[in-house]
Amino acid sequence: MLTTKRKPATVGEILVEEFMRPMGLTQSALAEAMGVQRKHVNELCNNRRAVTAPTALILARVFGNSPDFWLNVQRRTDLWEAMNNPRERKRIERARPLGHAA
Repeated sequence: MLTTKRKPATVGEILVEEFMRPMGLTQSALAEAMGVQRKHVNELCNNRRAVTAPTALILARVFGNSPDFWLNVQRRTDLWEAMNNPRERKRIERARPLGHAA
């Protein structure tokens, strides 16, 4: 499990700061390259949409990296959010490990 208190960088932050800005890409240009609506890219950039497997494959194709990169960024964010949300934390802590099989 994640033990850090520091929130990991989100997909939106990485997409904008590490890819779009350095390449001079607008949301419209990225949407066209991805073959999706600009709203899709806007929601990714603003962390209102999670990266799914198909989106990870598209982003990997567009930027020349791996789909695992995008899915791992999403996974780290999701795990951190679950571990730092009091309601989710209670649900997690209620779970008990199973004993050895009889």
